Amino acid sequence: MISTSDKKHLVYTIKEKCRVCYTCVRECPSKAIKIIHGQAEVISDRCVACGNCIKVCSQYAKVFRKDIAQMFTLLDAEEKVIAMIAPSFPAEFSEFENYQTFIGMVRALGFYKVVEVAFGADLVAMQYKKILLNRNAVPCITSDCPAIVSYIEKYHPDLISNLAPIISPMVAMNRVVRNKYGSDVKIVFIGPCIAKKAESEEIDCVITFRELREVFKMKNISTQNTIASVFDPPLGGKGGIFPVNRGLLRTIDIEEDILDGNIVVAEGRNNFQEAIREFEAKLVEQEHLELLCCDGCIMGPGMSPYPFFSGNSHRFTKKSRVRKYVLQKLEKFDLMEWERNVREFAGIDFSKTFVNHDMRPNKPPKQQIDEVYISMGKTNPQDHLDCGVCGYDSCEEHAIAIIKGLAEVEMCLPYAIEKLHNSVRELNDSNAKLASAQQALKQSEKLASLGQLSAGIAHELNNPLGVITMYSNILKDDALENDPIRKDLELIVDQADRCKKIVSGLLNFARKNQVNFEELNVNKLMEKSISSVIVPKNVKISLNTINKNPIGMLDKDQMTQVFTNLIKNAVEAMPSGGKISITINDTNDEMLFSVSDSGTGIAPENMGKLFTPFFTTKGIGKGTGLGLPIIYGIVKMHKGSIVVNSNNNPEKGSTGTTFKITLPRVHTD
Repeated sequence: MISTSDKKHLVYTIKEKCRVCYTCVRECPSKAIKIIHGQAEVISDRCVACGNCIKVCSQYAKVFRKDIAQMFTLLDAEEKVIAMIAPSFPAEFSEFENYQTFIGMVRALGFYKVVEVAFGADLVAMQYKKILLNRNAVPCITSDCPAIVSYIEKYHPDLISNLAPIISPMVAMNRVVRNKYGSDVKIVFIGPCIAKKAESEEIDCVITFRELREVFKMKNISTQNTIASVFDPPLGGKGGIFPVNRGLLRTIDIEEDILDGNIVVAEGRNNFQEAIREFEAKLVEQEHLELLCCDGCIMGPGMSPYPFFSGNSHRFTKKSRVRKYVLQKLEKFDLMEWERNVREFAGIDFSKTFVNHDMRPNKPPKQQIDEVYISMGKTNPQDHLDCGVCGYDSCEEHAIAIIKGLAEVEMCLPYAIEKLHNSVRELNDSNAKLASAQQALKQSEKLASLGQLSAGIAHELNNPLGVITMYSNILKDDALENDPIRKDLELIVDQADRCKKIVSGLLNFARKNQVNFEELNVNKLMEKSISSVIVPKNVKISLNTINKNPIGMLDKDQMTQVFTNLIKNAVEAMPSGGKISITINDTNDEMLFSVSDSGTGIAPENMGKLFTPFFTTKGIGKGTGLGLPIIYGIVKMHKGSIVVNSNNNPEKGSTGTTFKITLPRVHTD
C-alpha cells in the first residue's frame, strides 16, 4: 500500500540542472514552485502531481519519484502480483506491430496476471452515463483524473460537492481484480500518469511507462526473447478509448452536441483552469465538465520523452494508435462475454468521497503589495506590464508570491534589466575612477622622480647663477650709457634672471611643502587672486559665487598661486581677447572651483602631457612648463582633484579650456 508520507515528494528538482528560466513556474497550475536563489523547488503540499513542470523543463531538472525498486520487492516476494496496464499503452509502445508481444514482455517480468484497465473504464463510464443522461442531476465534474481532483480539493474546495462521486478506472479495475483473483493479490498499475502514484492507497505500486522501459532494459527483455501473450480477463471494450480527448463520451456513446448537449470538455493546463473558474462563477450553469489535466492521458508526463516522442508533438499520431488498437480489438470482441463480466462485477462499490485540503493563499494588504512594487521599481500603474516572464500571469500575482516567500524580486525581467543597466553604469564609473586613480599615481611617481632630479639641478645652479647675476649687474652699472657692450650686459642680466626664475620654479616643484591650513573665505581669496593678475582690456573676467558656505580650510599662499597661475594661463590662451568665467560652488563636504576660458583650446594629443614638468606649448622664452605641475602638486597636497576639459576644434563647438578643482572643506590631519 502507498503510505501517506510516500504521497509527498512525487516531483522534485535536480538543482545542478536547474537554470533561471521560470518555465516551470509558468506551467504549474497550482503555483507549487518556490524560487530560492534563482533555483526552483517543488512545494509538495501544494503540488497536484500534474507533471507539467516535467514535460516543459528543457534541462530535465524536474523529475518524479520512481518506484521500480518497490515493484521488484513485490515480485521477489513470491506473491501473486498482477500488472494492470492503462489503455494508453498503444500510444507509448508504438514500436510493437503486434501488441501481444508487449503483453508477453510484461508477463516475462514475473507477473501472475496482466490485465487491462480498459474494463474498469467501461464500468466507470456506465456510472457517468447515469449522471450525464439525468437532466435533473446536479452539474458534476468528472473525477477520473487525479490531478484535477487534487487541484479542486486544494484550490477550489467549494466545488468538491460537484465532483462526481465515482472512482477512477484504475481503482475500479483494482477492485475487479481483487474480487476475481483474491483480495490477497498485489497490484502494480502501469500507466502514463504521475498523479496515479498518490491517488489511492488500494494500489500497492504505480510505475509509469517511462519506468517500464527502464525495467525492460534492466532485465534485458525484448521481442526476441519473449513469447507473445494476451490480456487476462476480464477484457475491456470501448473503455480502451478513454485516454484520448472526449474518450469518456465516446465510451458511453454520448455526442457532444453544441445545441443539445450539456457537457463541456476541457483539456490542458489553461483550458481546465478556465473551465473551473467559469463553472465556479456559474457562467456555465447546468453544464457537466469533463476535465483532463493533460491533453488526454496519451500526453501524460509518464509517457517517454525524446527519443521516443518529443513534447506535445505526435499527439495526433498517439491518438490514432489508440483508436486503431481499440478498433482492431472490437472486430473480434466477444460482446456476450463482456456483458457477462459487467453483470458479474456490477455489485462493486464505485463510490468515492473527497477531502477539503484548502491551500488557497490569503491576499496580503494592498500596502504590503505596494511595498513590493516599489522594491521592483514599479511606482506607477504603467509599470505593471503583466508580461508573464516571471512565470506569473500578472505583476500582482508575482508580488503576492514574493510576500508569501514563493518568488524573488529578480524574477521580474524589467527590474532585472534595469538593475543590470545600473550595475553596468556603476561599473563604468568605478572603472573611470580607477583609471583616474592609476593616472594620478603614475603622475605622482613621475613628479616624485623629477622632483628629486630638479632639486639637485637647482641646488647646483643656484651658486653660479648668483655669481653671474651679481657681476653682470656690476659690469652693467659701470658701463657707459652709449657703450654697445651695455646692451650685451643687459641681455646677460635678463637671461640670468630668467634662469633664476627657472631654478626657483624647480625648487618650488621639488620642495615637499608643508601645507599650512587655515580657515579662509574662498570667495575673497579668489577675488584677491584675480586682482593680482594683469588682465588686458580685450579680456573680460566674470566671477560667479553660488556656494552656500564660503569658509574652508586651505593654505592661503599656495592656493593663491594655483588660482593666479590658472587665470594667467587663461589670459595667455586668448591672445585676441575673450572671456574668462570663474565659478565657485560647494557641497556640505567639498568646495568646487571652475576656471573656463574661450581661448584656442588644447590639442587632444597634448591633454595627457599637461602636468608633465617642462612641457609647454608656449613659445621659447615664454614659459618654463612648471606652472601646471606645481598646481597639480598643490591640489594633491590639499587631498583634492583637478580635471581638465578642452576643445580646439570649432566644428565640435565653442573652443576653450576648463579646469575644475575639487577640494575637501575640512582637513583633520
